Amino acid sequence: MMNRRNFIRLGAAGGGAVFLAGLPGFTRAAGAAADFYFVQLSDSHWGYAGPANPDATHTLKRAVAAVNALDIAPDFIIFTGDLTHTTDDPKERRQRMAEFREIVGKLKVKNLRFIPGEHDASLDNGAAFKEFFGPTHYSFDHQGVHFVTVDNVSDPGASIGEAQLAWLQADLAGQAKDAPNVVFTHRPLFDLVPKWDWATRDGAKAIELLLPYTNVTVFYGHIHQENHHQTAHIAHHSATSLIFPLPAPGSQDKRTPPPWDPAQPEKGLGFREVEAQARNSAYRITEFPMLKV
Repeated sequence: MMNRRNFIRLGAAGGGAVFLAGLPGFTRAAGAAADFYFVQLSDSHWGYAGPANPDATHTLKRAVAAVNALDIAPDFIIFTGDLTHTTDDPKERRQRMAEFREIVGKLKVKNLRFIPGEHDASLDNGAAFKEFFGPTHYSFDHQGVHFVTVDNVSDPGASIGEAQLAWLQADLAGQAKDAPNVVFTHRPLFDLVPKWDWATRDGAKAIELLLPYTNVTVFYGHIHQENHHQTAHIAHHSATSLIFPLPAPGSQDKRTPPPWDPAQPEKGLGFREVEAQARNSAYRITEFPMLKV
């Protein structure tokens, strides 16, 4: 069995099994009440069927098993969008969401949080998503950290919208300028590759609202790979997918997935653990490859 301790050991030993990105200033204080960690999973695309992953009916279930195998349970788990694969059929959309909810319901950690991706929400402005998973944007506090989820997918034009931006501004107004804030979103807030839909039309307005706060970190999905970007003091970290990888940003004309490799069916897939020390506003990111457990 591959548990959390073994993942960390592999990462320390090298060999490419695990990528560890330690952010400056992180030190683990054993037993400190404010220290915790969470798991981010993204882009499971439940319901996908195609050549990019002929094994698509199993990867989400393997991810659930891998997270359940961690020997230290995370405080919470968040899915950052594209829980399901898009469909024009509203009945099929809800069926996929019901199946996804049933599968992730087997996670041992019951503090689950969800935000939509465009595959979940852009065809009905998030209506089905709300039925199954609740609001598309919200905030919560945990162990001294303020978490904010931003919906940049329910609008088919890939915008956050003025109403939600006003909500974000009001939500942040309750935070001290040096308080730790973590933002979850699906699309990147900055312009990564706009022609690939790897951008948010009014993401610059959200970043402008975040810039006055000195401790902000953004975690997102959508691009099906790990990527790290800095906007002034704001760090943006994308997550790998649970369905298939996508090419490096702007590396080719179209964002066509690479051919599936039957010898390495889970190549490029995975999830991440984020360890937080609230009082230092620092985070340690551990990338876990998808491995059979």
